[in-house]
Amino acid sequence: MPLNSPVGLPPTALGPHAVALGATRHPGRVAVRHADGPALTYAELDERARRCATALHRLGCGEGTHVATLVHNGFDGQGIWLGLGWLRAIEVPLNTELKGALLRHALRASEARILVTTSEFLTRVAEVEDALPALERVVVVDGMTSELRSLRVEVDPLPDLADVEPANGLEGPSYRDIAALLFTSGTTGPAKAVLTPWAVIYQNWSWVPADAAEPGEGVYCAMPLFHNSGRAALNGAMVRGLTFVFREKFSAERFWDDVKNHECRAASLVGPMTALLHSRAEREDDADNPLRAILCGPLIREIDDFERRFGLRVATGFGQTEIGMALVTDWNHGPWSSCGRERLDYPRPEVRVVDEHDQPLGPGEVGELVVRSPEPWALNAGYFELPEATARAWRNGWFHTGDAFRYDEQGWFYLVDRMNDAIRRRGENISSFEVEELVGGHPEVVECAAVAEPAELGEDEVRIVVVVRDPDSFEPAALLAWLEPRMPRYMWPRYVEPMKALPRNETTGRIKKHELRAMGLGPDCWDREKWGSRSRA
Repeated sequence: MPLNSPVGLPPTALGPHAVALGATRHPGRVAVRHADGPALTYAELDERARRCATALHRLGCGEGTHVATLVHNGFDGQGIWLGLGWLRAIEVPLNTELKGALLRHALRASEARILVTTSEFLTRVAEVEDALPALERVVVVDGMTSELRSLRVEVDPLPDLADVEPANGLEGPSYRDIAALLFTSGTTGPAKAVLTPWAVIYQNWSWVPADAAEPGEGVYCAMPLFHNSGRAALNGAMVRGLTFVFREKFSAERFWDDVKNHECRAASLVGPMTALLHSRAEREDDADNPLRAILCGPLIREIDDFERRFGLRVATGFGQTEIGMALVTDWNHGPWSSCGRERLDYPRPEVRVVDEHDQPLGPGEVGELVVRSPEPWALNAGYFELPEATARAWRNGWFHTGDAFRYDEQGWFYLVDRMNDAIRRRGENISSFEVEELVGGHPEVVECAAVAEPAELGEDEVRIVVVVRDPDSFEPAALLAWLEPRMPRYMWPRYVEPMKALPRNETTGRIKKHELRAMGLGPDCWDREKWGSRSRA
């Protein structure tokens, strides 16, 4: 990596370089460990990454190539991430729940030339490949199957890594290279691919207090690599010489056993995960655990009691795919409802709360949070192939987050509401537009509006308000059954509410979603958790 990195961003701040340094300084230290036991040392992970680089280069991956990845959390995904980094390719990490129209959109919008996946997902790919003119090759990491014959594009197995030489002498990524196209939820349109430099991957976790975990200690994270939260946590763990302990998915039932079995000192969570852990019945030995730190956003109302009960400290912050972490705390996390204060370390972001004309507002006034940084490449480089959306978001030299905030005299910032129509459920940002598009495809649905409904354990549940052709025969459970094979699991609506008509602005005709949110759940609202359906999210 070039040595002329910005102040505060060390030359080994990026995953491939950090792992390579670890392989030299402490080769036998465990770098990554699955919670069920299997592990790779820094030397083994570095070799795996370099062998992946060789194998992927043979299959057409190179500098600037858009390479989509559709794989579960695991050593394969970690090695591919690092290998593509060495090649300076641009990864397009895809949510493993994507299917149908949403998968087609992600692959098409990113102009991915190569897709790296497993045999599990080949049927989904076959269903959409005819609409993907840029896709040239599918690489299968877990062996060839008969399903491959259904694909028109070239299909190759990832070579056995034991049979390829590890790539050496590669320059690897710079902080200013685009590391990934990460999709973020759309509101008035489909999800957008964010041009994410390596510097954003680094700074999304570099705010974590230095004493959260010492070199060689374990940090627990069950968030996926297709989210910047999971990707940045892995990057940060490698930079600090930690052991990254992971699962494919978060499990409240397994959490404490996992951290105890592997002596994890820190854990990375989101608010609903913390709420789930706190909601479990108290035990006398709750504080008898190795954790001393949890990194969590947003905080839950009971966070002070959570800290006392489990004998640990909590730090928090506010970030987005586009900006990394702009507001952060140390172990003094302040009021539970706060997102933190303005960050002072790299990349030293400037934040403001502004009115509709981008004029700064004072303490207590509510406006949109905007962010910029004096450091180059420290925030997003725009939305891929969407110049108008990029210009709107970056108008007047500030990135507009779309979130309503206020701040107090002490400098604490508070999220008031979403200024857009995004819905956040269990750590996933959900596009209301995409929910509405999928629901609107049902033959009985005339109109649909998707809005956020506050969840019992924090964040949101998905609520859809629908106008249907025949209210007397409409069955919400049948609609959900129709959606299940077409919609990612994390998008499944919990609430379905029929209405005769949706409230609209008389001038523009836009649906007044603020009114739907303010109405709350009506007497005719169907609750999937109460009435049930064939499946549960």
